[in-house]
Amino acid sequence: MKKEFVSIGLTNPKSISNVGSVMRAAGCYQVNQVLYSGQRYDRASKMSTDTKKASSSIPLINIESLGVTTMIEAVEEGTKIVCVDLIQGATPLPHFIHPEKALYIFGPEDGTIDQKVVDRADYVVFVPTIGCMNLAASVNVLLYDRLAKSDRADAGDELIRQSKDVNNNVKVRNSI
Repeated sequence: MKKEFVSIGLTNPKSISNVGSVMRAAGCYQVNQVLYSGQRYDRASKMSTDTKKASSSIPLINIESLGVTTMIEAVEEGTKIVCVDLIQGATPLPHFIHPEKALYIFGPEDGTIDQKVVDRADYVVFVPTIGCMNLAASVNVLLYDRLAKSDRADAGDELIRQSKDVNNNVKVRNSI
């Protein structure tokens, strides 16, 4: 049986709303842990966009840096390092096959991933958009792509019942 393990690495994130939204996405897509470097996020006191309180069940870990040594120590053995950013020579996300165990590293909102990290990565991918998306949007798109290409994509009404808001009682009555 395959055992997925998914980590998200955020390089010195500056926006508490982006980190909160990343945590919400991590909960929705069953990420195992979120790692972040730098001190900018630590200056903030709450994650107002983590409305599902994913940070209470998914580790949000500050590591010294997302350098080569720290990356390897922070994830399980056999984990592939995947940098996600607008980097020349990267593979377009629609053509990427996700590894079973992955650490997806994203650059900061106002910068990019360090060249040493890119050089160490097993894969470098990008979302083929015109211009750059915000950090949380990029994480959501990548995690959705991973889900869409997996066996978990064939979910049905039971998942909907478990996942929907209590105020949502709408049903599809007619199908074409």
